[in-house]
Amino acid sequence: MTAPTLPGIATDRATAELLDAHDALAHFKDRFVITDPQMCYLDGNSLGRTPKDTITAINSFLTDEWATQLVDGWAHWIDEAQVAGDAVAAAALGTGPGQTLVCDTTSTNLFQLLGAAIAARPGRRTIVVDSSNFPTDRYIVQGLAEQHGLTVVTLNNDGQGGPGAVDVANDCERISVEAIEPYLTDDVAVLTLQSIHYRSGSRPDIKAITDLARSRGILVVWDCAHAVGSINLDFDANGVDLAVGCTYKYGNSGPGAPAWLFVRKELQTELRVPIQGWFAQDNQFAMGPFFEPADTIRRFQIASPSIIGLRSVKVAFDMIAEAGIDAIEAKAAMGTELMIQLFDAWLAPLGFSLGTPRDNTWRGGHITLHHPDAKKIAAAMRTISNVVPDFRMPDGIRVAMSPLPTSYTEVWDGFARLRDLVQSGAYLAINDNGSRVT
Repeated sequence: MTAPTLPGIATDRATAELLDAHDALAHFKDRFVITDPQMCYLDGNSLGRTPKDTITAINSFLTDEWATQLVDGWAHWIDEAQVAGDAVAAAALGTGPGQTLVCDTTSTNLFQLLGAAIAARPGRRTIVVDSSNFPTDRYIVQGLAEQHGLTVVTLNNDGQGGPGAVDVANDCERISVEAIEPYLTDDVAVLTLQSIHYRSGSRPDIKAITDLARSRGILVVWDCAHAVGSINLDFDANGVDLAVGCTYKYGNSGPGAPAWLFVRKELQTELRVPIQGWFAQDNQFAMGPFFEPADTIRRFQIASPSIIGLRSVKVAFDMIAEAGIDAIEAKAAMGTELMIQLFDAWLAPLGFSLGTPRDNTWRGGHITLHHPDAKKIAAAMRTISNVVPDFRMPDGIRVAMSPLPTSYTEVWDGFARLRDLVQSGAYLAINDNGSRVT
């Protein structure tokens, strides 16, 4: 992808207006519920806005299916986890059908695939993870290592450390394939990394890392929660075999919407997950005494899916497919480029630093701004400036370009308000609101 070039000076609002005027995706914003047009919502990397079609679809399900069909509805609901999975795969993963399920949570799916990978490499006694990985991922790795008597190697790319920590060179948490290479020994069963780092927004070389690991017999589980719906993951071209992710960030499927897991067809009969649920049983309704798993992606499903959740996912990812993931990625790159240029002009002089790579090929749909008073500033952005970011310990403010519901002028206005907030010192009056949600 070529580097994005703004059509004017970033600090001129007319530049953002010009970007909006030529944005082929601009009309999608009208398809979302926006109750406060004055709010600059820059937190789509945490929770996406509500598509209007989702409300229609769920209401229709409640009145036209559940209310009238009752239990007979299961005759056509039962395989919807696979239908929704194929929709996610086609819209955002760059791969074909029969390899993706929408089910459970990202955490459960990660546990399932990591457990399966460990079992598939019985002679290998090491799991590799990085210290900047999402907490759930690191904690699940630690728990599985304890259960199976394995060793954890934590690539220390943020200074936080962890079990078996080893320092590695990195750029905004992004680890190169050269830096990882010494730790991918023949004792490693599985490596798990993020396709977009949740704090910094940096993007590793998925293909190079996957190719290297595969050449050494190592399975890789990619966590795509902060990537799916903002970049083209292109699983087939990148050789991805195993992956998990959520649907409620750039996927716009709603809080707690079911997650997804991906298992390439060639691996499906080789892997056995630790939670052997009845939906994975080949002859499911025989209710037999022994577990005999299906030879399809259903082998990785545990139990009854949330049909309401699946309908939300299907609506949202059909919209992503309509927009086109390449166009979405290009807008995310342009939006984050606008953010970075506004950072340089307005925020760097106010004591902010940038925690995200400047090269657009190495970042996703959000950037991170560091400031010693980040927690107060993030809270004040909400309460004083009507701008919604999020805060990540110890000093990071994340701001996102969610390409379908976010306009360039929304980004520009949000950054202008942030500049004025810090320049004036008004944020200093903010007190902790007592919520543990940041």
